[in-house]
Amino acid sequence: MLKIETQIGKRAKQLRQEKKITLKELSEKTNLSVGYLSQFERGINTIAIDSLAKIAEVYNVSLSYFFPNKSGENSVVLKSHEQETLDVIGENYIVTCLSVDNTDHILYPRLIEILPTLKTNEALQTYPHEGEEFIYVLEGILTLLYKDEKHYLYPGDSAHYSSSVPHNWTNSTNKNVKILCISVPNPFNENNPHIALDNDHISLNK
Repeated sequence: MLKIETQIGKRAKQLRQEKKITLKELSEKTNLSVGYLSQFERGINTIAIDSLAKIAEVYNVSLSYFFPNKSGENSVVLKSHEQETLDVIGENYIVTCLSVDNTDHILYPRLIEILPTLKTNEALQTYPHEGEEFIYVLEGILTLLYKDEKHYLYPGDSAHYSSSVPHNWTNSTNKNVKILCISVPNPFNENNPHIALDNDHISLNK
């Protein structure tokens, strides 16, 4: 079975060829390098959701177009062994999809693992974006910055807030942090194919 990066890259390449767009032209339209796009299409590297959204916009398709369709008789259930890494952001964030099919739902659920931050002296920037967000800490200590106030969330703690207020969160410890994050709007919803993605802590729509 092909890993998800390979499947997404393969679908992206097929679509590009169908639309008769060269890698150079795609690079110019997305501001992503030709080398990066080539490696992405071959499944060599991962791609951030915001970068994939730029490609989807060029092709005039929804984000969900690139992801394998898991729907079936028991499509409401996603077993733990079926969960796949949706995104790897920088050196710190690993995002796992928790929905069997994101295209039909308002909520956007995912498991996010945040590795220890190496640049501990770097100020944490806050960003607003559309929607609402709920987070629940499963493991480790999460640092949440909201309305310029810093909160430390421990396992079992949660936060629920409007995403339009500048915010961000990070891992400032030397141990991994795992959180459940559920937010709206859902960037994969077929009714919102070109929704603007935020560029904060987990840009790629967190």
